[in-house]
Amino acid sequence: MPMDRLQRPLRDVRISLTDHCNFRCPYCMPAAVFGDSYRFLPTETLLTFEEITRLSRLFIALGAQKLRLTGGEPLMRPKVEALIRDLAALEGVQDLALTTNGYLLPTKAEALKAAGLHRLTISLDSMDDGVFQAMNGGRSSLGRVLEGIAAAERAGFAPLKINAVIQKGVNDHTLRDLAQFCKGRGYILRLIEYMDVGNHNGWSLDQVVTAEEMLSLIGGDMGLEPLPANYSGEVALRFGYRDGAGEIGIVASVTKPFCRVCTRLRLSADGSLYTCLFATKGIDLRTPLRAGAADEELSAMISGAWLRRTDRYSEIRAEVNENSPRPQKVEMHKVGG
Repeated sequence: MPMDRLQRPLRDVRISLTDHCNFRCPYCMPAAVFGDSYRFLPTETLLTFEEITRLSRLFIALGAQKLRLTGGEPLMRPKVEALIRDLAALEGVQDLALTTNGYLLPTKAEALKAAGLHRLTISLDSMDDGVFQAMNGGRSSLGRVLEGIAAAERAGFAPLKINAVIQKGVNDHTLRDLAQFCKGRGYILRLIEYMDVGNHNGWSLDQVVTAEEMLSLIGGDMGLEPLPANYSGEVALRFGYRDGAGEIGIVASVTKPFCRVCTRLRLSADGSLYTCLFATKGIDLRTPLRAGAADEELSAMISGAWLRRTDRYSEIRAEVNENSPRPQKVEMHKVGG
């Protein structure tokens, strides 16, 4: 099993199924950049389901235990349940999850569960409809996503995870309501510090709501106390409710970087391998894959990339001046969150 230069094993693989998304969240795909004329990847450049399954088998042989399907919006990929069925059948997959904005779940949840998907994570940045629409570029009402969450519950996904990116002056004033909504329904809330993903979201440090500030906004009367990590490499700081009514987690990659325990590898929709969410370039697997490369050759490329891995972007970000030049990074909609 390969270990990278910082002695981190490969355990988690995030697989982007498409760079398309039906939302235009300003922190990921601002509409001013990703407008009607933006050119997304042509269909023929996307990895086929057979190619994704073959590479996933190799990832698992190299130590990966968890596969997460992402996008863009992964449910925009036609017949995604067919891929889920193939991945769920792979020996060694301990966790098969999917992250979605929830818009298409009312018609998809039952099929996803029947295909063998283990877990669902749904993005929901606010319980205020006006704030929510501002944060998805006006592409969806709050009610539509709540319908998707209800459909996921009916399909048997439990416990659901709810992801929320918290941005100062945008949705931080609605954070407590979101926490109460999730607590009352047994959802696991994951609060995410606003990150400088991609190159177009206009990130600055003064827009970050820190982990400590989030806990303060939720309020001490909700009875939160620290919990230990579920497993080595877990990125969220966990807090449980003293009354036993679930938990929240905070992904504090800006103020409390977790690079030293990161075990994630990312595969883009067009078959490039990235060893960090903030990577500047990937390794092309699609070309050798379609040129007839044997499993041994592809496996050597994957393990070689991991063995050379030294990524610790979030730690480095904390060490340099905010105004220092930053390299061009891969866009998040190409490699998932």
